[in-house]
Amino acid sequence: MISVCLSAYNGASFIVRQLESILSQLEITDQVIVIDDCSTDDTVSILKQKFGDRIEIYPNEKNMGVIKSFERALSFVKGDYVFLSDQDDVWLADKVEKVMAAFNQGADIVIHDGIVVDGDFQVLNHSWNHENRNKFPQTILKNVLKNAFTGAMMAFRADLIEEFLPIPDSVEMHDQWIALAGMMNQRHIVALDEPLMQYVRHGGNVTGTRKRSISEKINGRIGTIKAIIKYKK
Repeated sequence: MISVCLSAYNGASFIVRQLESILSQLEITDQVIVIDDCSTDDTVSILKQKFGDRIEIYPNEKNMGVIKSFERALSFVKGDYVFLSDQDDVWLADKVEKVMAAFNQGADIVIHDGIVVDGDFQVLNHSWNHENRNKFPQTILKNVLKNAFTGAMMAFRADLIEEFLPIPDSVEMHDQWIALAGMMNQRHIVALDEPLMQYVRHGGNVTGTRKRSISEKINGRIGTIKAIIKYKK
């Protein structure tokens, strides 16, 4: 059984197309979990009207942000394999099949590439990994210095959840911490060198790519190192 975890915030304009691309690849017994982080648009009502009880919707009582919303989503997981999802991308038709093939060959965590597109689905880059200079395989040090793992392109075995929850407040993103915990526990991480989704870049991205200052980067890395040291004790 597969569980898909999605964090939503003001996604009324594009979340339906993403969920349609996901549900078309799932079995009826698979689970889709949506955490709505206090949207001020019609996200929740649109989802209820379009998908009914096919998906599970859990509204946050207050805005929690992306990391804590994904952490909450993981608390509802019932499946054996977890796929993370952003609200505005589109999965290619063979994503689930190819990721599950990697799991069936012994992977614990699977990461893949994506085609970068704009809001009109015009191709900006045929490889997110190339654009973001993501290199695999990774080491703990390399990934502290520069996170190469993108949550929207990540899946993992559900029995790993207890190894990385709760996500430390000092880490920069949930995807980086999941990968680091996997490396610290010597889990088998497989990087598929092919795009399995359209990764949409536009002004409304919840997990966007805002340029950070040098001080923000340094503080973020220090926070991640502190979390690693505490985790290993």
